[in-house]
Amino acid sequence: MKEQGQSARRGPSIRDVAARARVSHQTVSRVLNDFDGIRPQTKERVMAAMTELGYRRNQAARALVTNRSGALGLLSTEGHEYGPISSTQAIERAARDRGFVVNQTTVDSTDPASIRAGVEHLRMHGVEGLLIVAPQRHVVEHVRSLAMEIPFVVLQAVVTPEPQDGVLSLYVDQVAGARLATRHLIERGHTRILHLAGPQGWVDAEARVSGYQEEMRANGLEPLDTLWGDWSADRGYWLGRELAQRQLQFSAIFSANDQMALGLLHAFHSRGLSTPADVSIVGFDDIPEARHFWPPLTSVRQDFRELGRRAIDALLGSIAGDELRLEPLAPQLVVRESTRVLG
Repeated sequence: MKEQGQSARRGPSIRDVAARARVSHQTVSRVLNDFDGIRPQTKERVMAAMTELGYRRNQAARALVTNRSGALGLLSTEGHEYGPISSTQAIERAARDRGFVVNQTTVDSTDPASIRAGVEHLRMHGVEGLLIVAPQRHVVEHVRSLAMEIPFVVLQAVVTPEPQDGVLSLYVDQVAGARLATRHLIERGHTRILHLAGPQGWVDAEARVSGYQEEMRANGLEPLDTLWGDWSADRGYWLGRELAQRQLQFSAIFSANDQMALGLLHAFHSRGLSTPADVSIVGFDDIPEARHFWPPLTSVRQDFRELGRRAIDALLGSIAGDELRLEPLAPQLVVRESTRVLG
């Protein structure tokens, strides 16, 4: 009875998987360790058997056999902004789908010592490669200065796709997204378009300013002075009330994120202004709640799930020694009811 109790408590083993899949335990081991030369049908049977039995691979044992930890590091900065959080979640999901675990650490973006300590912490845990979600420009610059001994990929860094100083970057094209938003307003007859930007020093915020300015000038329009925000709805609300107290010298606003757009909507409503009758508004990110704003918000969507998948593919390719050229992801404009045609 004691032996049966122990058997009932233990998890399924490689030999259990082999018996279910009708292969040898050596074949199961080869599948687990990604050996070449295994027939696809055999691999499918083994994977199905593992799923049916609830088999969980032992990462420690795998590391002893393959000299690989099966772990990837994820370094992110403190904050609760939608883009970075969505990126880290997408990375974790994509890594899990590829059979890797993710060790994550969060650092203070304003403290170089914190960034160095975070990188060293992950390296000490034996990660095979590192993903860095770095929305602030100075974080990317500091990472460049570190003597990195493992492959790494930086997200949300607007630089050329080729590695520079060892930095391989992947991102959604922020300039293109800002141009989409601005072009949409211009095509609806707006010529006095204000841009509410994110904080200075954030790569994405500065890229969206560039995109707004480029699209305005490409259409023969002079960009208005940029208002700098902090990504929060409170900041959008405060600036919106300030704008509403003056005589409106614009007919549309491109907000660098949806949260600040929410604050603008609230502020204008509180001052008796209507969106889009008095002011058209376009946001950025297309957060899940954007469709439920009143009015539902026109916004620029970023495919974070695809970004996470490509980030993992890029890091694993770098670990394997592949030569990589990463193309930025294209954003998508989602048109709802917060903009109108003038005239």
